[in-house]
Amino acid sequence: MITDRSISDIRIAKDKLNIKPDSIYCFDRAYTDLELWSNIDFSKSYFVTKLKNNLKYTVLGQHLEAMKDGILSDEKIKLENKKYEKNLRMIRFLDEKSDEVVSIVTNNFKLSAKTIVQIYKTRWQIEIFFRWIKQNLQIKTFLGTSKNAVMSQVWIAMIYYLLLTYIKYQSKYEKSLFYLHRIIKEALLSRLTLIDLLSATPARISDFKIKEFQLVFW
Repeated sequence: MITDRSISDIRIAKDKLNIKPDSIYCFDRAYTDLELWSNIDFSKSYFVTKLKNNLKYTVLGQHLEAMKDGILSDEKIKLENKKYEKNLRMIRFLDEKSDEVVSIVTNNFKLSAKTIVQIYKTRWQIEIFFRWIKQNLQIKTFLGTSKNAVMSQVWIAMIYYLLLTYIKYQSKYEKSLFYLHRIIKEALLSRLTLIDLLSATPARISDFKIKEFQLVFW
């Protein structure tokens, strides 16, 4: 959903989220809202999220789970907040990439700790995707400034990168997506097939561009 920047994500999640029974909702700790958690729980669904530092809790005991697969602890806890009075499950694991101990909470006591951790790690792919967009999807100038014009240009840019990703996947292109973008940009007006372009060296592309320039303008 796209809203004005003055409207918080939490408000949209609580007002517009159509919670379906027996589903698992995974979100960042920015969505920490005990009313939202209660709504999910009341709908007979589950949530997995990172534990916010300012949430106080009491450890009730160890959950029946063997410590393995990088799991440091699997405990049953109770929040010291009357807005959510049911017991929760807190799982702590070591993130090998950042060397950080991550604490996540869930109302799901059925799945293994490893599965819960995998669900949360899968959510990280969303952050990686948006970080990639910020770094690569650079639209320096908008040809139109209306909402429809801006959204059209953003979608066109995203479709372009989606096509590049598809080409890279289908052709098993070994170099980075950014490099593929650069060579297509450099040879955009050159008479090269896509197959030739994927195997072309930078020197060959430069040489071809010079010949094209001579052919057209001399």
